[in-house]
Amino acid sequence: MRFLLSAATLCAAAFLLSAADTPGKEVIFIGSQQVNAGFAKGGTLLNKGAYQILTSHRVQPGEVEVHNLDTDIMYVIEGSATIVTGGTVVDGRTTAPNEIRGKSINGGQTHHLTKGDILVVPEGVPHWYKQIDNKLVNYYVVKVRTGK
Repeated sequence: MRFLLSAATLCAAAFLLSAADTPGKEVIFIGSQQVNAGFAKGGTLLNKGAYQILTSHRVQPGEVEVHNLDTDIMYVIEGSATIVTGGTVVDGRTTAPNEIRGKSINGGQTHHLTKGDILVVPEGVPHWYKQIDNKLVNYYVVKVRTGK
């Protein structure tokens, strides 16, 4: 019995070690220079399909966004802004498959985001940066593919 238990443990360890070398399981490092460059203009730092990491740099309000397949997890690192979530999209139009943009939102819930805040916007929920305070807000977005 002890032999079977040892063999099972070794097999499990070998499986875990081989999984660590499987493509897609690599550790990813994104250096501060690349991150800072991303915040200078906003952009995608990493796109792994099932998830993405973006740097967002806003100096003015944007359009309403609805991502039918992705949940956005936003973390504010600098500045502050007012964002509206939910409600009804005004003048919505499809800009890409499963992506809608619009002019504004009727109704919804207003949130004032400041440094250190996290906001999670589930797939299919409209969201709109309505106002940027003091001309700047920088935030990370982790987009997670949650829809099918």
